[in-house]
Amino acid sequence: MSMLHINGREHTVDADPGTPILWALRDTLGMTGTKFGCGAALCGACTVHLDDQAIRSCITPISAAEGKKITTIEATTSGSDRVGAAVHTAWVKHDVAQCGYCQSGQIMSATAFLKSLPRGNQPSAEEIDSAMVGNICRCGTYARIRAAVADAAKTLA
Repeated sequence: MSMLHINGREHTVDADPGTPILWALRDTLGMTGTKFGCGAALCGACTVHLDDQAIRSCITPISAAEGKKITTIEATTSGSDRVGAAVHTAWVKHDVAQCGYCQSGQIMSATAFLKSLPRGNQPSAEEIDSAMVGNICRCGTYARIRAAVADAAKTLA
């Protein structure tokens, strides 16, 4: 039994401590916004925040999350997270999603990146690309992703 703090609520998960967070979220708790992509932390589709840091939930065991705060796409885009709401709004404005499969991971990485910046900081295209490099978009919407992240940063300034 593991006690996980997810999106502001405590959840008891009856699973092996080595179970990846991704499977506890999706299979045990029914939170399907976080996606499985590669299972090897190479694509970023499974990105969630662990104590406000973007991590790959497909390789991070639930034992590493005990006593820490997990935030998923469901909470980040609910409107209660100022940065997440700005990123989500920019995603829609710039029509980022094509197939949409990678988008929850992209939004989680973008949100963590923007939260890490000093308030008012306007990241360069190179800084945005560097922050988002671990997220693969098979549809190739990278220019729209970059524009959306830059737009969200301006909104938050």
